[in-house]
Amino acid sequence: MCLVDNVKNLIKINFTPTIPHCSMATLIGLSIRVQLMRSLPSRFKVDIAITPGSHASEIAINKQLADKERVAAALENSHLIEVVNQCLTMKDY
Repeated sequence: MCLVDNVKNLIKINFTPTIPHCSMATLIGLSIRVQLMRSLPSRFKVDIAITPGSHASEIAINKQLADKERVAAALENSHLIEVVNQCLTMKDY
């Protein structure tokens, strides 16, 4: 699900991981957030969450993705930002 509210400067994205125990769910959510942060004007507040009922650790992951300090710390981690960049890089196969 995607909701764009141009008046309130809000974008809400719900994504569904491939399986209920997907170990990459946090990385996927972080990658979505980073791509939107890079693509959208800074006036937008971005809310990324797992689709309700689609992951075993939904509450914990949503809490991580919503925590500005955790996201900022993750983006300061050089190894993690390298992994996120690899997720966002288009590859020709």
